[in-house]
Amino acid sequence: MDTIEMMRPVLKSQYHASLAMLRDTIERCPDALWTSGDYLNPFWRIAYHALYYTHFYLQPHADSFRPWEHHQTGIQFMDDQERPPDRPRIGELPHRPPKTGKPYTKEEVLAYWNICDSAIDRAVDALDITNPDCGFFWYKVSKIEHQIISLRHLQHHMAQLGDRIRAATNTGVGWVGSRH
Repeated sequence: MDTIEMMRPVLKSQYHASLAMLRDTIERCPDALWTSGDYLNPFWRIAYHALYYTHFYLQPHADSFRPWEHHQTGIQFMDDQERPPDRPRIGELPHRPPKTGKPYTKEEVLAYWNICDSAIDRAVDALDITNPDCGFFWYKVSKIEHQIISLRHLQHHMAQLGDRIRAATNTGVGWVGSRH
Protein backbone atom coordinates (compact mmCIF):
# COMPACT_ATOMS: atom_id res chain seq x y z
CA MET A 1 0.00 0.00 0.00
CA ASP A 2 1.44 3.39 -0.96
CA THR A 3 1.67 6.24 1.53
CA ILE A 4 -1.31 8.20 0.25
CA GLU A 5 -3.56 5.13 0.29
CA MET A 6 -2.57 4.61 3.91
CA MET A 7 -4.50 7.81 4.60
CA ARG A 8 -7.92 6.28 3.82
CA PRO A 9 -8.21 4.16 6.98
CA VAL A 10 -6.80 7.07 9.01
CA LEU A 11 -9.41 9.47 7.62
CA LYS A 12 -12.19 6.96 8.27
CA SER A 13 -11.01 6.33 11.81
CA GLN A 14 -10.72 10.01 12.66
CA TYR A 15 -14.09 10.91 11.11
CA HIS A 16 -15.78 8.12 13.10
CA ALA A 17 -13.97 9.11 16.31
CA SER A 18 -14.80 12.80 15.90
CA LEU A 19 -18.41 12.02 15.13
CA ALA A 20 -18.59 9.71 18.17
CA MET A 21 -17.45 12.60 20.36
CA LEU A 22 -20.03 14.91 18.73
CA ARG A 23 -22.72 12.31 19.38
CA ASP A 24 -21.69 12.26 23.04
CA THR A 25 -22.16 16.04 23.28
CA ILE A 26 -25.58 15.81 21.63
CA GLU A 27 -26.73 13.02 23.95
CA ARG A 28 -25.43 14.81 27.07
CA CYS A 29 -26.95 18.18 26.21
CA PRO A 30 -29.53 19.20 28.82
CA ASP A 31 -32.88 20.06 27.27
CA ALA A 32 -32.67 23.68 28.48
CA LEU A 33 -29.30 24.12 26.74
CA TRP A 34 -30.43 22.56 23.44
CA THR A 35 -32.41 25.66 22.37
CA SER A 36 -31.04 28.21 24.84
CA GLY A 37 -30.92 31.77 23.59
CA ASP A 38 -27.89 32.51 25.78
CA TYR A 39 -25.60 32.08 22.77
CA LEU A 40 -25.58 33.62 19.31
CA ASN A 41 -26.06 30.11 17.93
CA PRO A 42 -27.96 27.57 20.00
CA PHE A 43 -26.52 24.12 20.64
CA TRP A 44 -28.81 22.38 18.15
CA ARG A 45 -27.75 24.70 15.34
CA ILE A 46 -24.02 24.18 15.90
CA ALA A 47 -24.50 20.41 16.04
CA TYR A 48 -26.44 20.52 12.77
CA HIS A 49 -23.88 22.87 11.18
CA ALA A 50 -21.03 20.49 12.07
CA LEU A 51 -22.89 17.49 10.64
CA TYR A 52 -24.04 19.32 7.50
CA TYR A 53 -20.53 20.42 6.56
CA THR A 54 -19.01 17.06 7.41
CA HIS A 55 -21.55 15.46 5.08
CA PHE A 56 -21.07 18.17 2.40
CA TYR A 57 -17.27 18.07 2.33
CA LEU A 58 -17.15 14.28 2.12
CA GLN A 59 -18.47 14.61 -1.41
CA PRO A 60 -16.18 14.45 -4.45
CA HIS A 61 -17.28 18.00 -5.37
CA ALA A 62 -19.95 20.56 -4.45
CA ASP A 63 -22.39 19.51 -7.18
CA SER A 64 -22.55 15.92 -5.96
CA PHE A 65 -23.99 16.88 -2.56
CA ARG A 66 -27.62 16.07 -1.72
CA PRO A 67 -28.81 17.57 1.58
CA TRP A 68 -30.55 15.56 4.27
CA GLU A 69 -34.25 15.11 3.51
CA HIS A 70 -35.21 17.30 6.51
CA HIS A 71 -32.76 20.10 5.68
CA GLN A 72 -34.11 23.65 6.11
CA THR A 73 -32.59 25.99 3.52
CA GLY A 74 -29.98 28.27 5.06
CA ILE A 75 -30.08 26.68 8.51
CA GLN A 76 -26.52 25.38 8.07
CA PHE A 77 -25.04 28.88 8.18
CA MET A 78 -23.81 30.34 11.46
CA ASP A 79 -24.86 33.91 10.68
CA ASP A 80 -27.78 35.55 8.92
CA GLN A 81 -26.47 35.61 5.37
CA GLU A 82 -25.32 33.09 2.85
CA ARG A 83 -21.63 33.66 2.38
CA PRO A 84 -20.26 33.68 -1.14
CA PRO A 85 -16.79 32.17 -1.34
CA ASP A 86 -15.04 35.55 -1.52
CA ARG A 87 -16.86 37.06 1.47
CA PRO A 88 -14.73 37.88 4.53
CA ARG A 89 -14.84 35.60 7.56
CA ILE A 90 -17.49 36.20 10.23
CA GLY A 91 -15.04 37.87 12.61
CA GLU A 92 -14.53 40.63 10.07
CA LEU A 93 -18.24 41.45 9.81
CA PRO A 94 -20.86 42.82 12.18
CA HIS A 95 -22.16 39.78 14.07
CA ARG A 96 -25.88 39.27 13.59
CA PRO A 97 -27.90 36.36 14.90
CA PRO A 98 -28.74 33.88 12.16
CA LYS A 99 -32.20 33.53 10.72
CA THR A 100 -33.52 30.56 12.57
CA GLY A 101 -35.90 27.98 11.27
CA LYS A 102 -37.65 25.41 13.38
CA PRO A 103 -35.12 23.98 15.83
CA TYR A 104 -34.25 20.37 15.17
CA THR A 105 -34.87 18.02 18.07
CA LYS A 106 -32.10 15.89 19.51
CA GLU A 107 -33.72 12.88 17.89
CA GLU A 108 -33.68 14.56 14.48
CA VAL A 109 -30.03 15.61 14.81
CA LEU A 110 -29.09 12.12 16.01
CA ALA A 111 -30.90 10.64 13.00
CA TYR A 112 -28.81 12.90 10.75
CA TRP A 113 -25.73 11.90 12.76
CA ASN A 114 -26.47 8.24 11.90
CA ILE A 115 -26.68 9.10 8.20
CA CYS A 116 -23.37 10.98 8.31
CA ASP A 117 -21.52 8.32 10.31
CA SER A 118 -22.80 5.49 8.12
CA ALA A 119 -21.64 7.36 4.98
CA ILE A 120 -18.01 7.81 6.10
CA ASP A 121 -16.40 4.60 4.84
CA ARG A 122 -18.10 4.64 1.44
CA ALA A 123 -17.47 8.37 0.97
CA VAL A 124 -13.78 8.22 1.90
CA ASP A 125 -13.28 5.21 -0.39
CA ALA A 126 -14.82 7.21 -3.28
CA LEU A 127 -12.59 10.27 -2.84
CA ASP A 128 -9.65 10.88 -5.13
CA ILE A 129 -7.36 11.84 -2.28
CA THR A 130 -4.46 12.35 -4.72
CA ASN A 131 -6.32 15.13 -6.54
CA PRO A 132 -4.58 18.51 -6.25
CA ASP A 133 -8.04 20.15 -6.52
CA CYS A 134 -10.44 19.51 -3.64
CA GLY A 135 -13.59 19.94 -5.78
CA PHE A 136 -14.87 23.04 -3.97
CA PHE A 137 -13.77 26.14 -5.90
CA TRP A 138 -13.65 28.39 -2.84
CA TYR A 139 -10.89 26.22 -1.36
CA LYS A 140 -7.57 26.24 -3.16
CA VAL A 141 -6.19 23.07 -1.56
CA SER A 142 -5.73 19.42 -2.45
CA LYS A 143 -8.41 16.84 -1.68
CA ILE A 144 -6.37 15.34 1.18
CA GLU A 145 -5.75 18.72 2.80
CA HIS A 146 -9.43 19.58 2.42
CA GLN A 147 -10.35 16.41 4.29
CA ILE A 148 -8.04 17.39 7.14
CA ILE A 149 -9.61 20.87 7.18
CA SER A 150 -13.05 19.24 7.33
CA LEU A 151 -11.98 17.07 10.27
CA ARG A 152 -10.60 20.13 12.08
CA HIS A 153 -13.92 21.92 11.49
CA LEU A 154 -15.88 19.02 12.95
CA GLN A 155 -13.54 18.83 15.95
CA HIS A 156 -13.70 22.60 16.50
CA HIS A 157 -17.48 22.53 16.84
CA MET A 158 -17.48 19.34 18.92
CA ALA A 159 -15.08 21.06 21.34
CA GLN A 160 -17.25 24.19 21.38
CA LEU A 161 -20.28 22.10 22.32
CA GLY A 162 -18.23 20.02 24.75
CA ASP A 163 -17.28 23.21 26.55
CA ARG A 164 -20.96 24.16 26.83
CA ILE A 165 -21.70 20.72 28.29
CA ARG A 166 -18.93 21.12 30.87
CA ALA A 167 -20.17 24.60 31.85
CA ALA A 168 -23.79 23.40 32.15
CA THR A 169 -23.26 20.03 33.84
CA ASN A 170 -19.72 20.11 35.24
CA THR A 171 -18.94 16.92 33.29
CA GLY A 172 -16.68 16.46 30.32
CA VAL A 173 -17.06 14.69 27.04
CA GLY A 174 -15.19 11.43 26.69
CA TRP A 175 -12.15 11.27 24.41
CA VAL A 176 -12.23 8.91 21.44
CA GLY A 177 -8.77 8.51 19.91
CA SER A 178 -9.60 6.33 16.94
CA ARG A 179 -12.27 4.03 15.58
CA HIS A 180 -10.96 1.05 13.68
